[in-house]
Amino acid sequence: MARLNSFYLAPALWREPFSVQGDEFHHLTRVLRSKPGDTVRLFDGRGRWGLFRIVLISKRDAALELMEEHIAPRPALPLTLAVGWSKAVRRGFLLEKAVELGASAVWFWQAVRSQGEVPEQGKEGWDRQLSEAAKQCGAVWLPEIRTFAGPLDVIRATGETGSKVLCWEKEDARLLDPDMLGHAQGCVAVLGPEGGLDDAEARLFLEQGFAPVTLGQSILRFETAATVVLSLHLWAASRK
Repeated sequence: MARLNSFYLAPALWREPFSVQGDEFHHLTRVLRSKPGDTVRLFDGRGRWGLFRIVLISKRDAALELMEEHIAPRPALPLTLAVGWSKAVRRGFLLEKAVELGASAVWFWQAVRSQGEVPEQGKEGWDRQLSEAAKQCGAVWLPEIRTFAGPLDVIRATGETGSKVLCWEKEDARLLDPDMLGHAQGCVAVLGPEGGLDDAEARLFLEQGFAPVTLGQSILRFETAATVVLSLHLWAASRK
């Protein structure tokens, strides 16, 4: 069977009568020119997905009939990326790779060297960026996005996570071992913003049990460093 076109349906809307509206409706009808009788794939970003038949297309929505429904388990080795707030121009790339490479959560936190202020609530476009990436790669789980006012809030939210690592280029640290990222109780990996971590905030993480690690000799942009961590986690998870 050829790969089916995928569409995002928020968990709160996953109920009968099923329909697609808004941006997803535009994509379904105007971009892909789908017709009644076509089969499409919907997912809710929380592990649920299903195959649907288009029943009727009106001016504002498409009515769907559920044919089969599936539940995918949560990732066995959850990874949270806690990234210092940085330039918006490359934030979309990070969110895209977080979906493609299987992050469970992305936390943006206010760092001393952050460019601008992290919002108290997530931005409206983030969910769209996540769902677009999922439609491209076939993921059915979307990372949870949270924002934090500073490192202490990140530390409190981390709790009893199985593994905690701090990517800090100034610390005399060992090279990141992928197995540190593949912990059954989850891993929180902290990365600084574009300008790097301030010594004082880095010490806060170290004092709370975060293991200092390096990603190599090159100085990486924040989204590149995040991609390296995500890739190593994917590799570690594939070996379990």
